[in-house]
Order: sequence, then C-alpha cells, then structure tokens
Amino acid sequence: MLWPGLIIVLIYSYGPMFGIVIAFQKYIPAKGFFDSQWIGLDNFKFFWSLPDTLQVFKNTLFIASFKIITGLIAPITIALLLNEIVHKSIKRGIQTLIYLPHFLSWVILGGILIDILSPSSGIVNYFLGMFGIKPIYFLGDNQWFPYVLVLSHLWKEFGFSTIIYLAALTSINPTLYEAAVIDGASRIKQTWHVTLPGMRPIIVLMATLSLGSILNAGFDQVFNLYSPQVYESGDIIDTFVYRMGLIDAQYGPATAVGLLSSVVACILISMTYYLAYRFAKYRIF
Repeated sequence: MLWPGLIIVLIYSYGPMFGIVIAFQKYIPAKGFFDSQWIGLDNFKFFWSLPDTLQVFKNTLFIASFKIITGLIAPITIALLLNEIVHKSIKRGIQTLIYLPHFLSWVILGGILIDILSPSSGIVNYFLGMFGIKPIYFLGDNQWFPYVLVLSHLWKEFGFSTIIYLAALTSINPTLYEAAVIDGASRIKQTWHVTLPGMRPIIVLMATLSLGSILNAGFDQVFNLYSPQVYESGDIIDTFVYRMGLIDAQYGPATAVGLLSSVVACILISMTYYLAYRFAKYRIF
C-alpha cells in the first residue's frame, strides 16, 4: 500500500532535487546539467549583490510573521466564542461559513478581492465614501498591501485552525468547570483558569510548528494579488525567484535563492519539531 505514495514522492519530490546543481552553474538549457559551466558560489554572491535582496527578505519575514501571529490569535478567540454557543445548529452554521473559504483557491479569492477592494467600484471603498473617506487603492498602495495580504490570508484560513482548537476544547474535563462554578468563578475566570490551560498543549504545538513556515509568505496569494506597483512592500522570496528564473531566465541565481530558502526552512522546521517535543510532547515517530 505504501509503494504508490513512495514512488510519487521519489519522482516528484526527490527526483527534481538533482536540479540543485544549477545553483552552482552558469546554467544554459541547451548544454544541460553536465556541460554547463561550474561557477561555485557566484550565483549566491550575485543574489546578495542585488539591490532588492534585503527588501525581499524583509517583506517575507514581515508578512509571514504577521500571518503566524494573527493565525494564532484569531482562531483561538473564535473557538472560545463558538464554545459558548448553546444551540448546535447555529454553532455548526457559523463553523461552515468560516470554514468555506479554506476550500477556495487563491485564483478565485483573488478575483473576489480585486472586485471588493476596487477603488472605483469596490464595496469597501463605497462604504468608506459614505463616511467621507477618499477611495483607497488597497492592492496598489505599498502602505496597505502587506496588511491586505495578512487579513485576506486570515479570512481564508482561520476557519480551519478554529476547528483544531474546538477539538482541543472537547478534551477538557467537564468536572473542572463544575469545580470552578462551585468556587464562584465567572465565565471569564473559567476561560482564563480552565479553558486556556487545557488548550495550552495544542496552542504551543501550533505555534512552534508554524515557525517552520517563517520564510513562506504564500506564493499563490501574493502572485494573484500583487503588481509592479507594490513590489516594494509585497515582493517575497517565492515571487522574486519566479520572476528571476522563469521570466528573466536567470536559472542559476533563482535556483541559488530557492536552495538557500529551503536550507533555512529545513533548519527552522527541525528546530520547531524539537520545540514541539520539548514543550508539547509532540513527536512524528
């Protein structure tokens, strides 16, 4: 039963890793891997000499960090609020509504956001105009674009994380709440002294595992929403590599950037799994 999955992983995940050699070559497709000139670390030096390199890393870290922070706070808050709803039909209905965007691709959501945030016909700017605020070009303004990325990612994904935290709530012993009520604890104190400590292992686990994606700010989302106007604040490592490699045909430097990003991500993921075991007793094997 494992063979089909292993074969797919070997072909599509480990097979292409042979292309890593491009990072150390002046790669010319006509010459291939074996005849292209070997230039050592020159591609890495070229990448770090580019004027946009530091800004791209700053953008990636800024966007990814805010996604991680909001991706922890919002689902926990919504899970706590949903846990207070007594009527199951209402609770399930809300869960379905907030979970639905998770199944939509960024191609679809990108088109929706472009229409909603349009400075001329978007509903957001229409409501802002009712309060005398001038139209804002959310997807073309470097001041607003990173926050649009963070909030739209939160809108799409927080429903999925909310279900995880709701599942964690079901594992809390009900007798703890009964004891808290007997001691005179209000709903807020029950949440602070019973609910949150009961959720702590899964919160720590989700927080530590999310650190492994600190250099992954979401290629699909950014690619479908950004434009040259917002390269200054919205260009991330993945989109930078895409333009450098597939549009500008600088295969060597693009591969070097991708390799560097993968090595850092591997180190971070290893550290997060150690932290997950250290603080949440989570292990894969």
